Amino acid sequence: MSNSADTPGEPPAGPVRAPRWRPVRLLTLAVFALAGLLFVTSFNTARGTDIRTDASLLRLSDLIEERSHKNAGLDETTAALRGEVDSLAARDDGSTDAEDRRLAALETAAGTAEISGSGLTITLDDAPPGAHAAPGYPEPQANDLVIHQQDLQAVVNALWAGGAEGIRVMDQRLISTSAVRCVGNTLILQGRVYSPPYKITAVGDRKALEKALTASPALQNYQLYVKAYGLGWKVDEHKGVTLPGYTGTVDLNQARPAA
Repeated sequence: MSNSADTPGEPPAGPVRAPRWRPVRLLTLAVFALAGLLFVTSFNTARGTDIRTDASLLRLSDLIEERSHKNAGLDETTAALRGEVDSLAARDDGSTDAEDRRLAALETAAGTAEISGSGLTITLDDAPPGAHAAPGYPEPQANDLVIHQQDLQAVVNALWAGGAEGIRVMDQRLISTSAVRCVGNTLILQGRVYSPPYKITAVGDRKALEKALTASPALQNYQLYVKAYGLGWKVDEHKGVTLPGYTGTVDLNQARPAA
């Protein structure tokens, strides 16, 4: 009897065929796999929060606001310490009256000393909510309705050109290293953040300052937006106004000789 004989009752052995995967089944599995991947990705991204909200921007805004308040406190501390140092130095500095007068003039020119006199305050503001174009002007884009960095710079430059003895933007005195910068619709000046309306105050001859504002080509262009879309523009005259001296750091990070 041969060992290779077939076992009674069992079908004859033959080649085994692998199960066939129909295209429809493969497509179904792919869809379920993709859905699972999207679910896991969404879960990891959201972590139980609403992924429609921009939490990262909110955290950044809170951080900027926190740093702005911190910088304001540091400025006050610096001013107090500088006042103490100046008082101690004035007790017996060994300088002559002429040298003291020259130092006072240099402090005034540098913007670190308080100054008073006649002057102007210019207020710039965004257009009111829901603003529309005046008759004869095209409907505004979003950028047409807000104050930009170049608008603030144009006012500051015109006031310097008009002979301003000193300029304050919001509550800070400008010096030679001050930079007026805007990020979005906020002003960042010397480490602090401000929102409109923006107030710029200058001490100097009022007529000369007003003439310089009127003659500025950049501000002439700005006036077109005031007329067309309602951007804010206001000029207040002062018979007497006082600008505090700059109290922040005066250290230079970078410098190069003027050509």
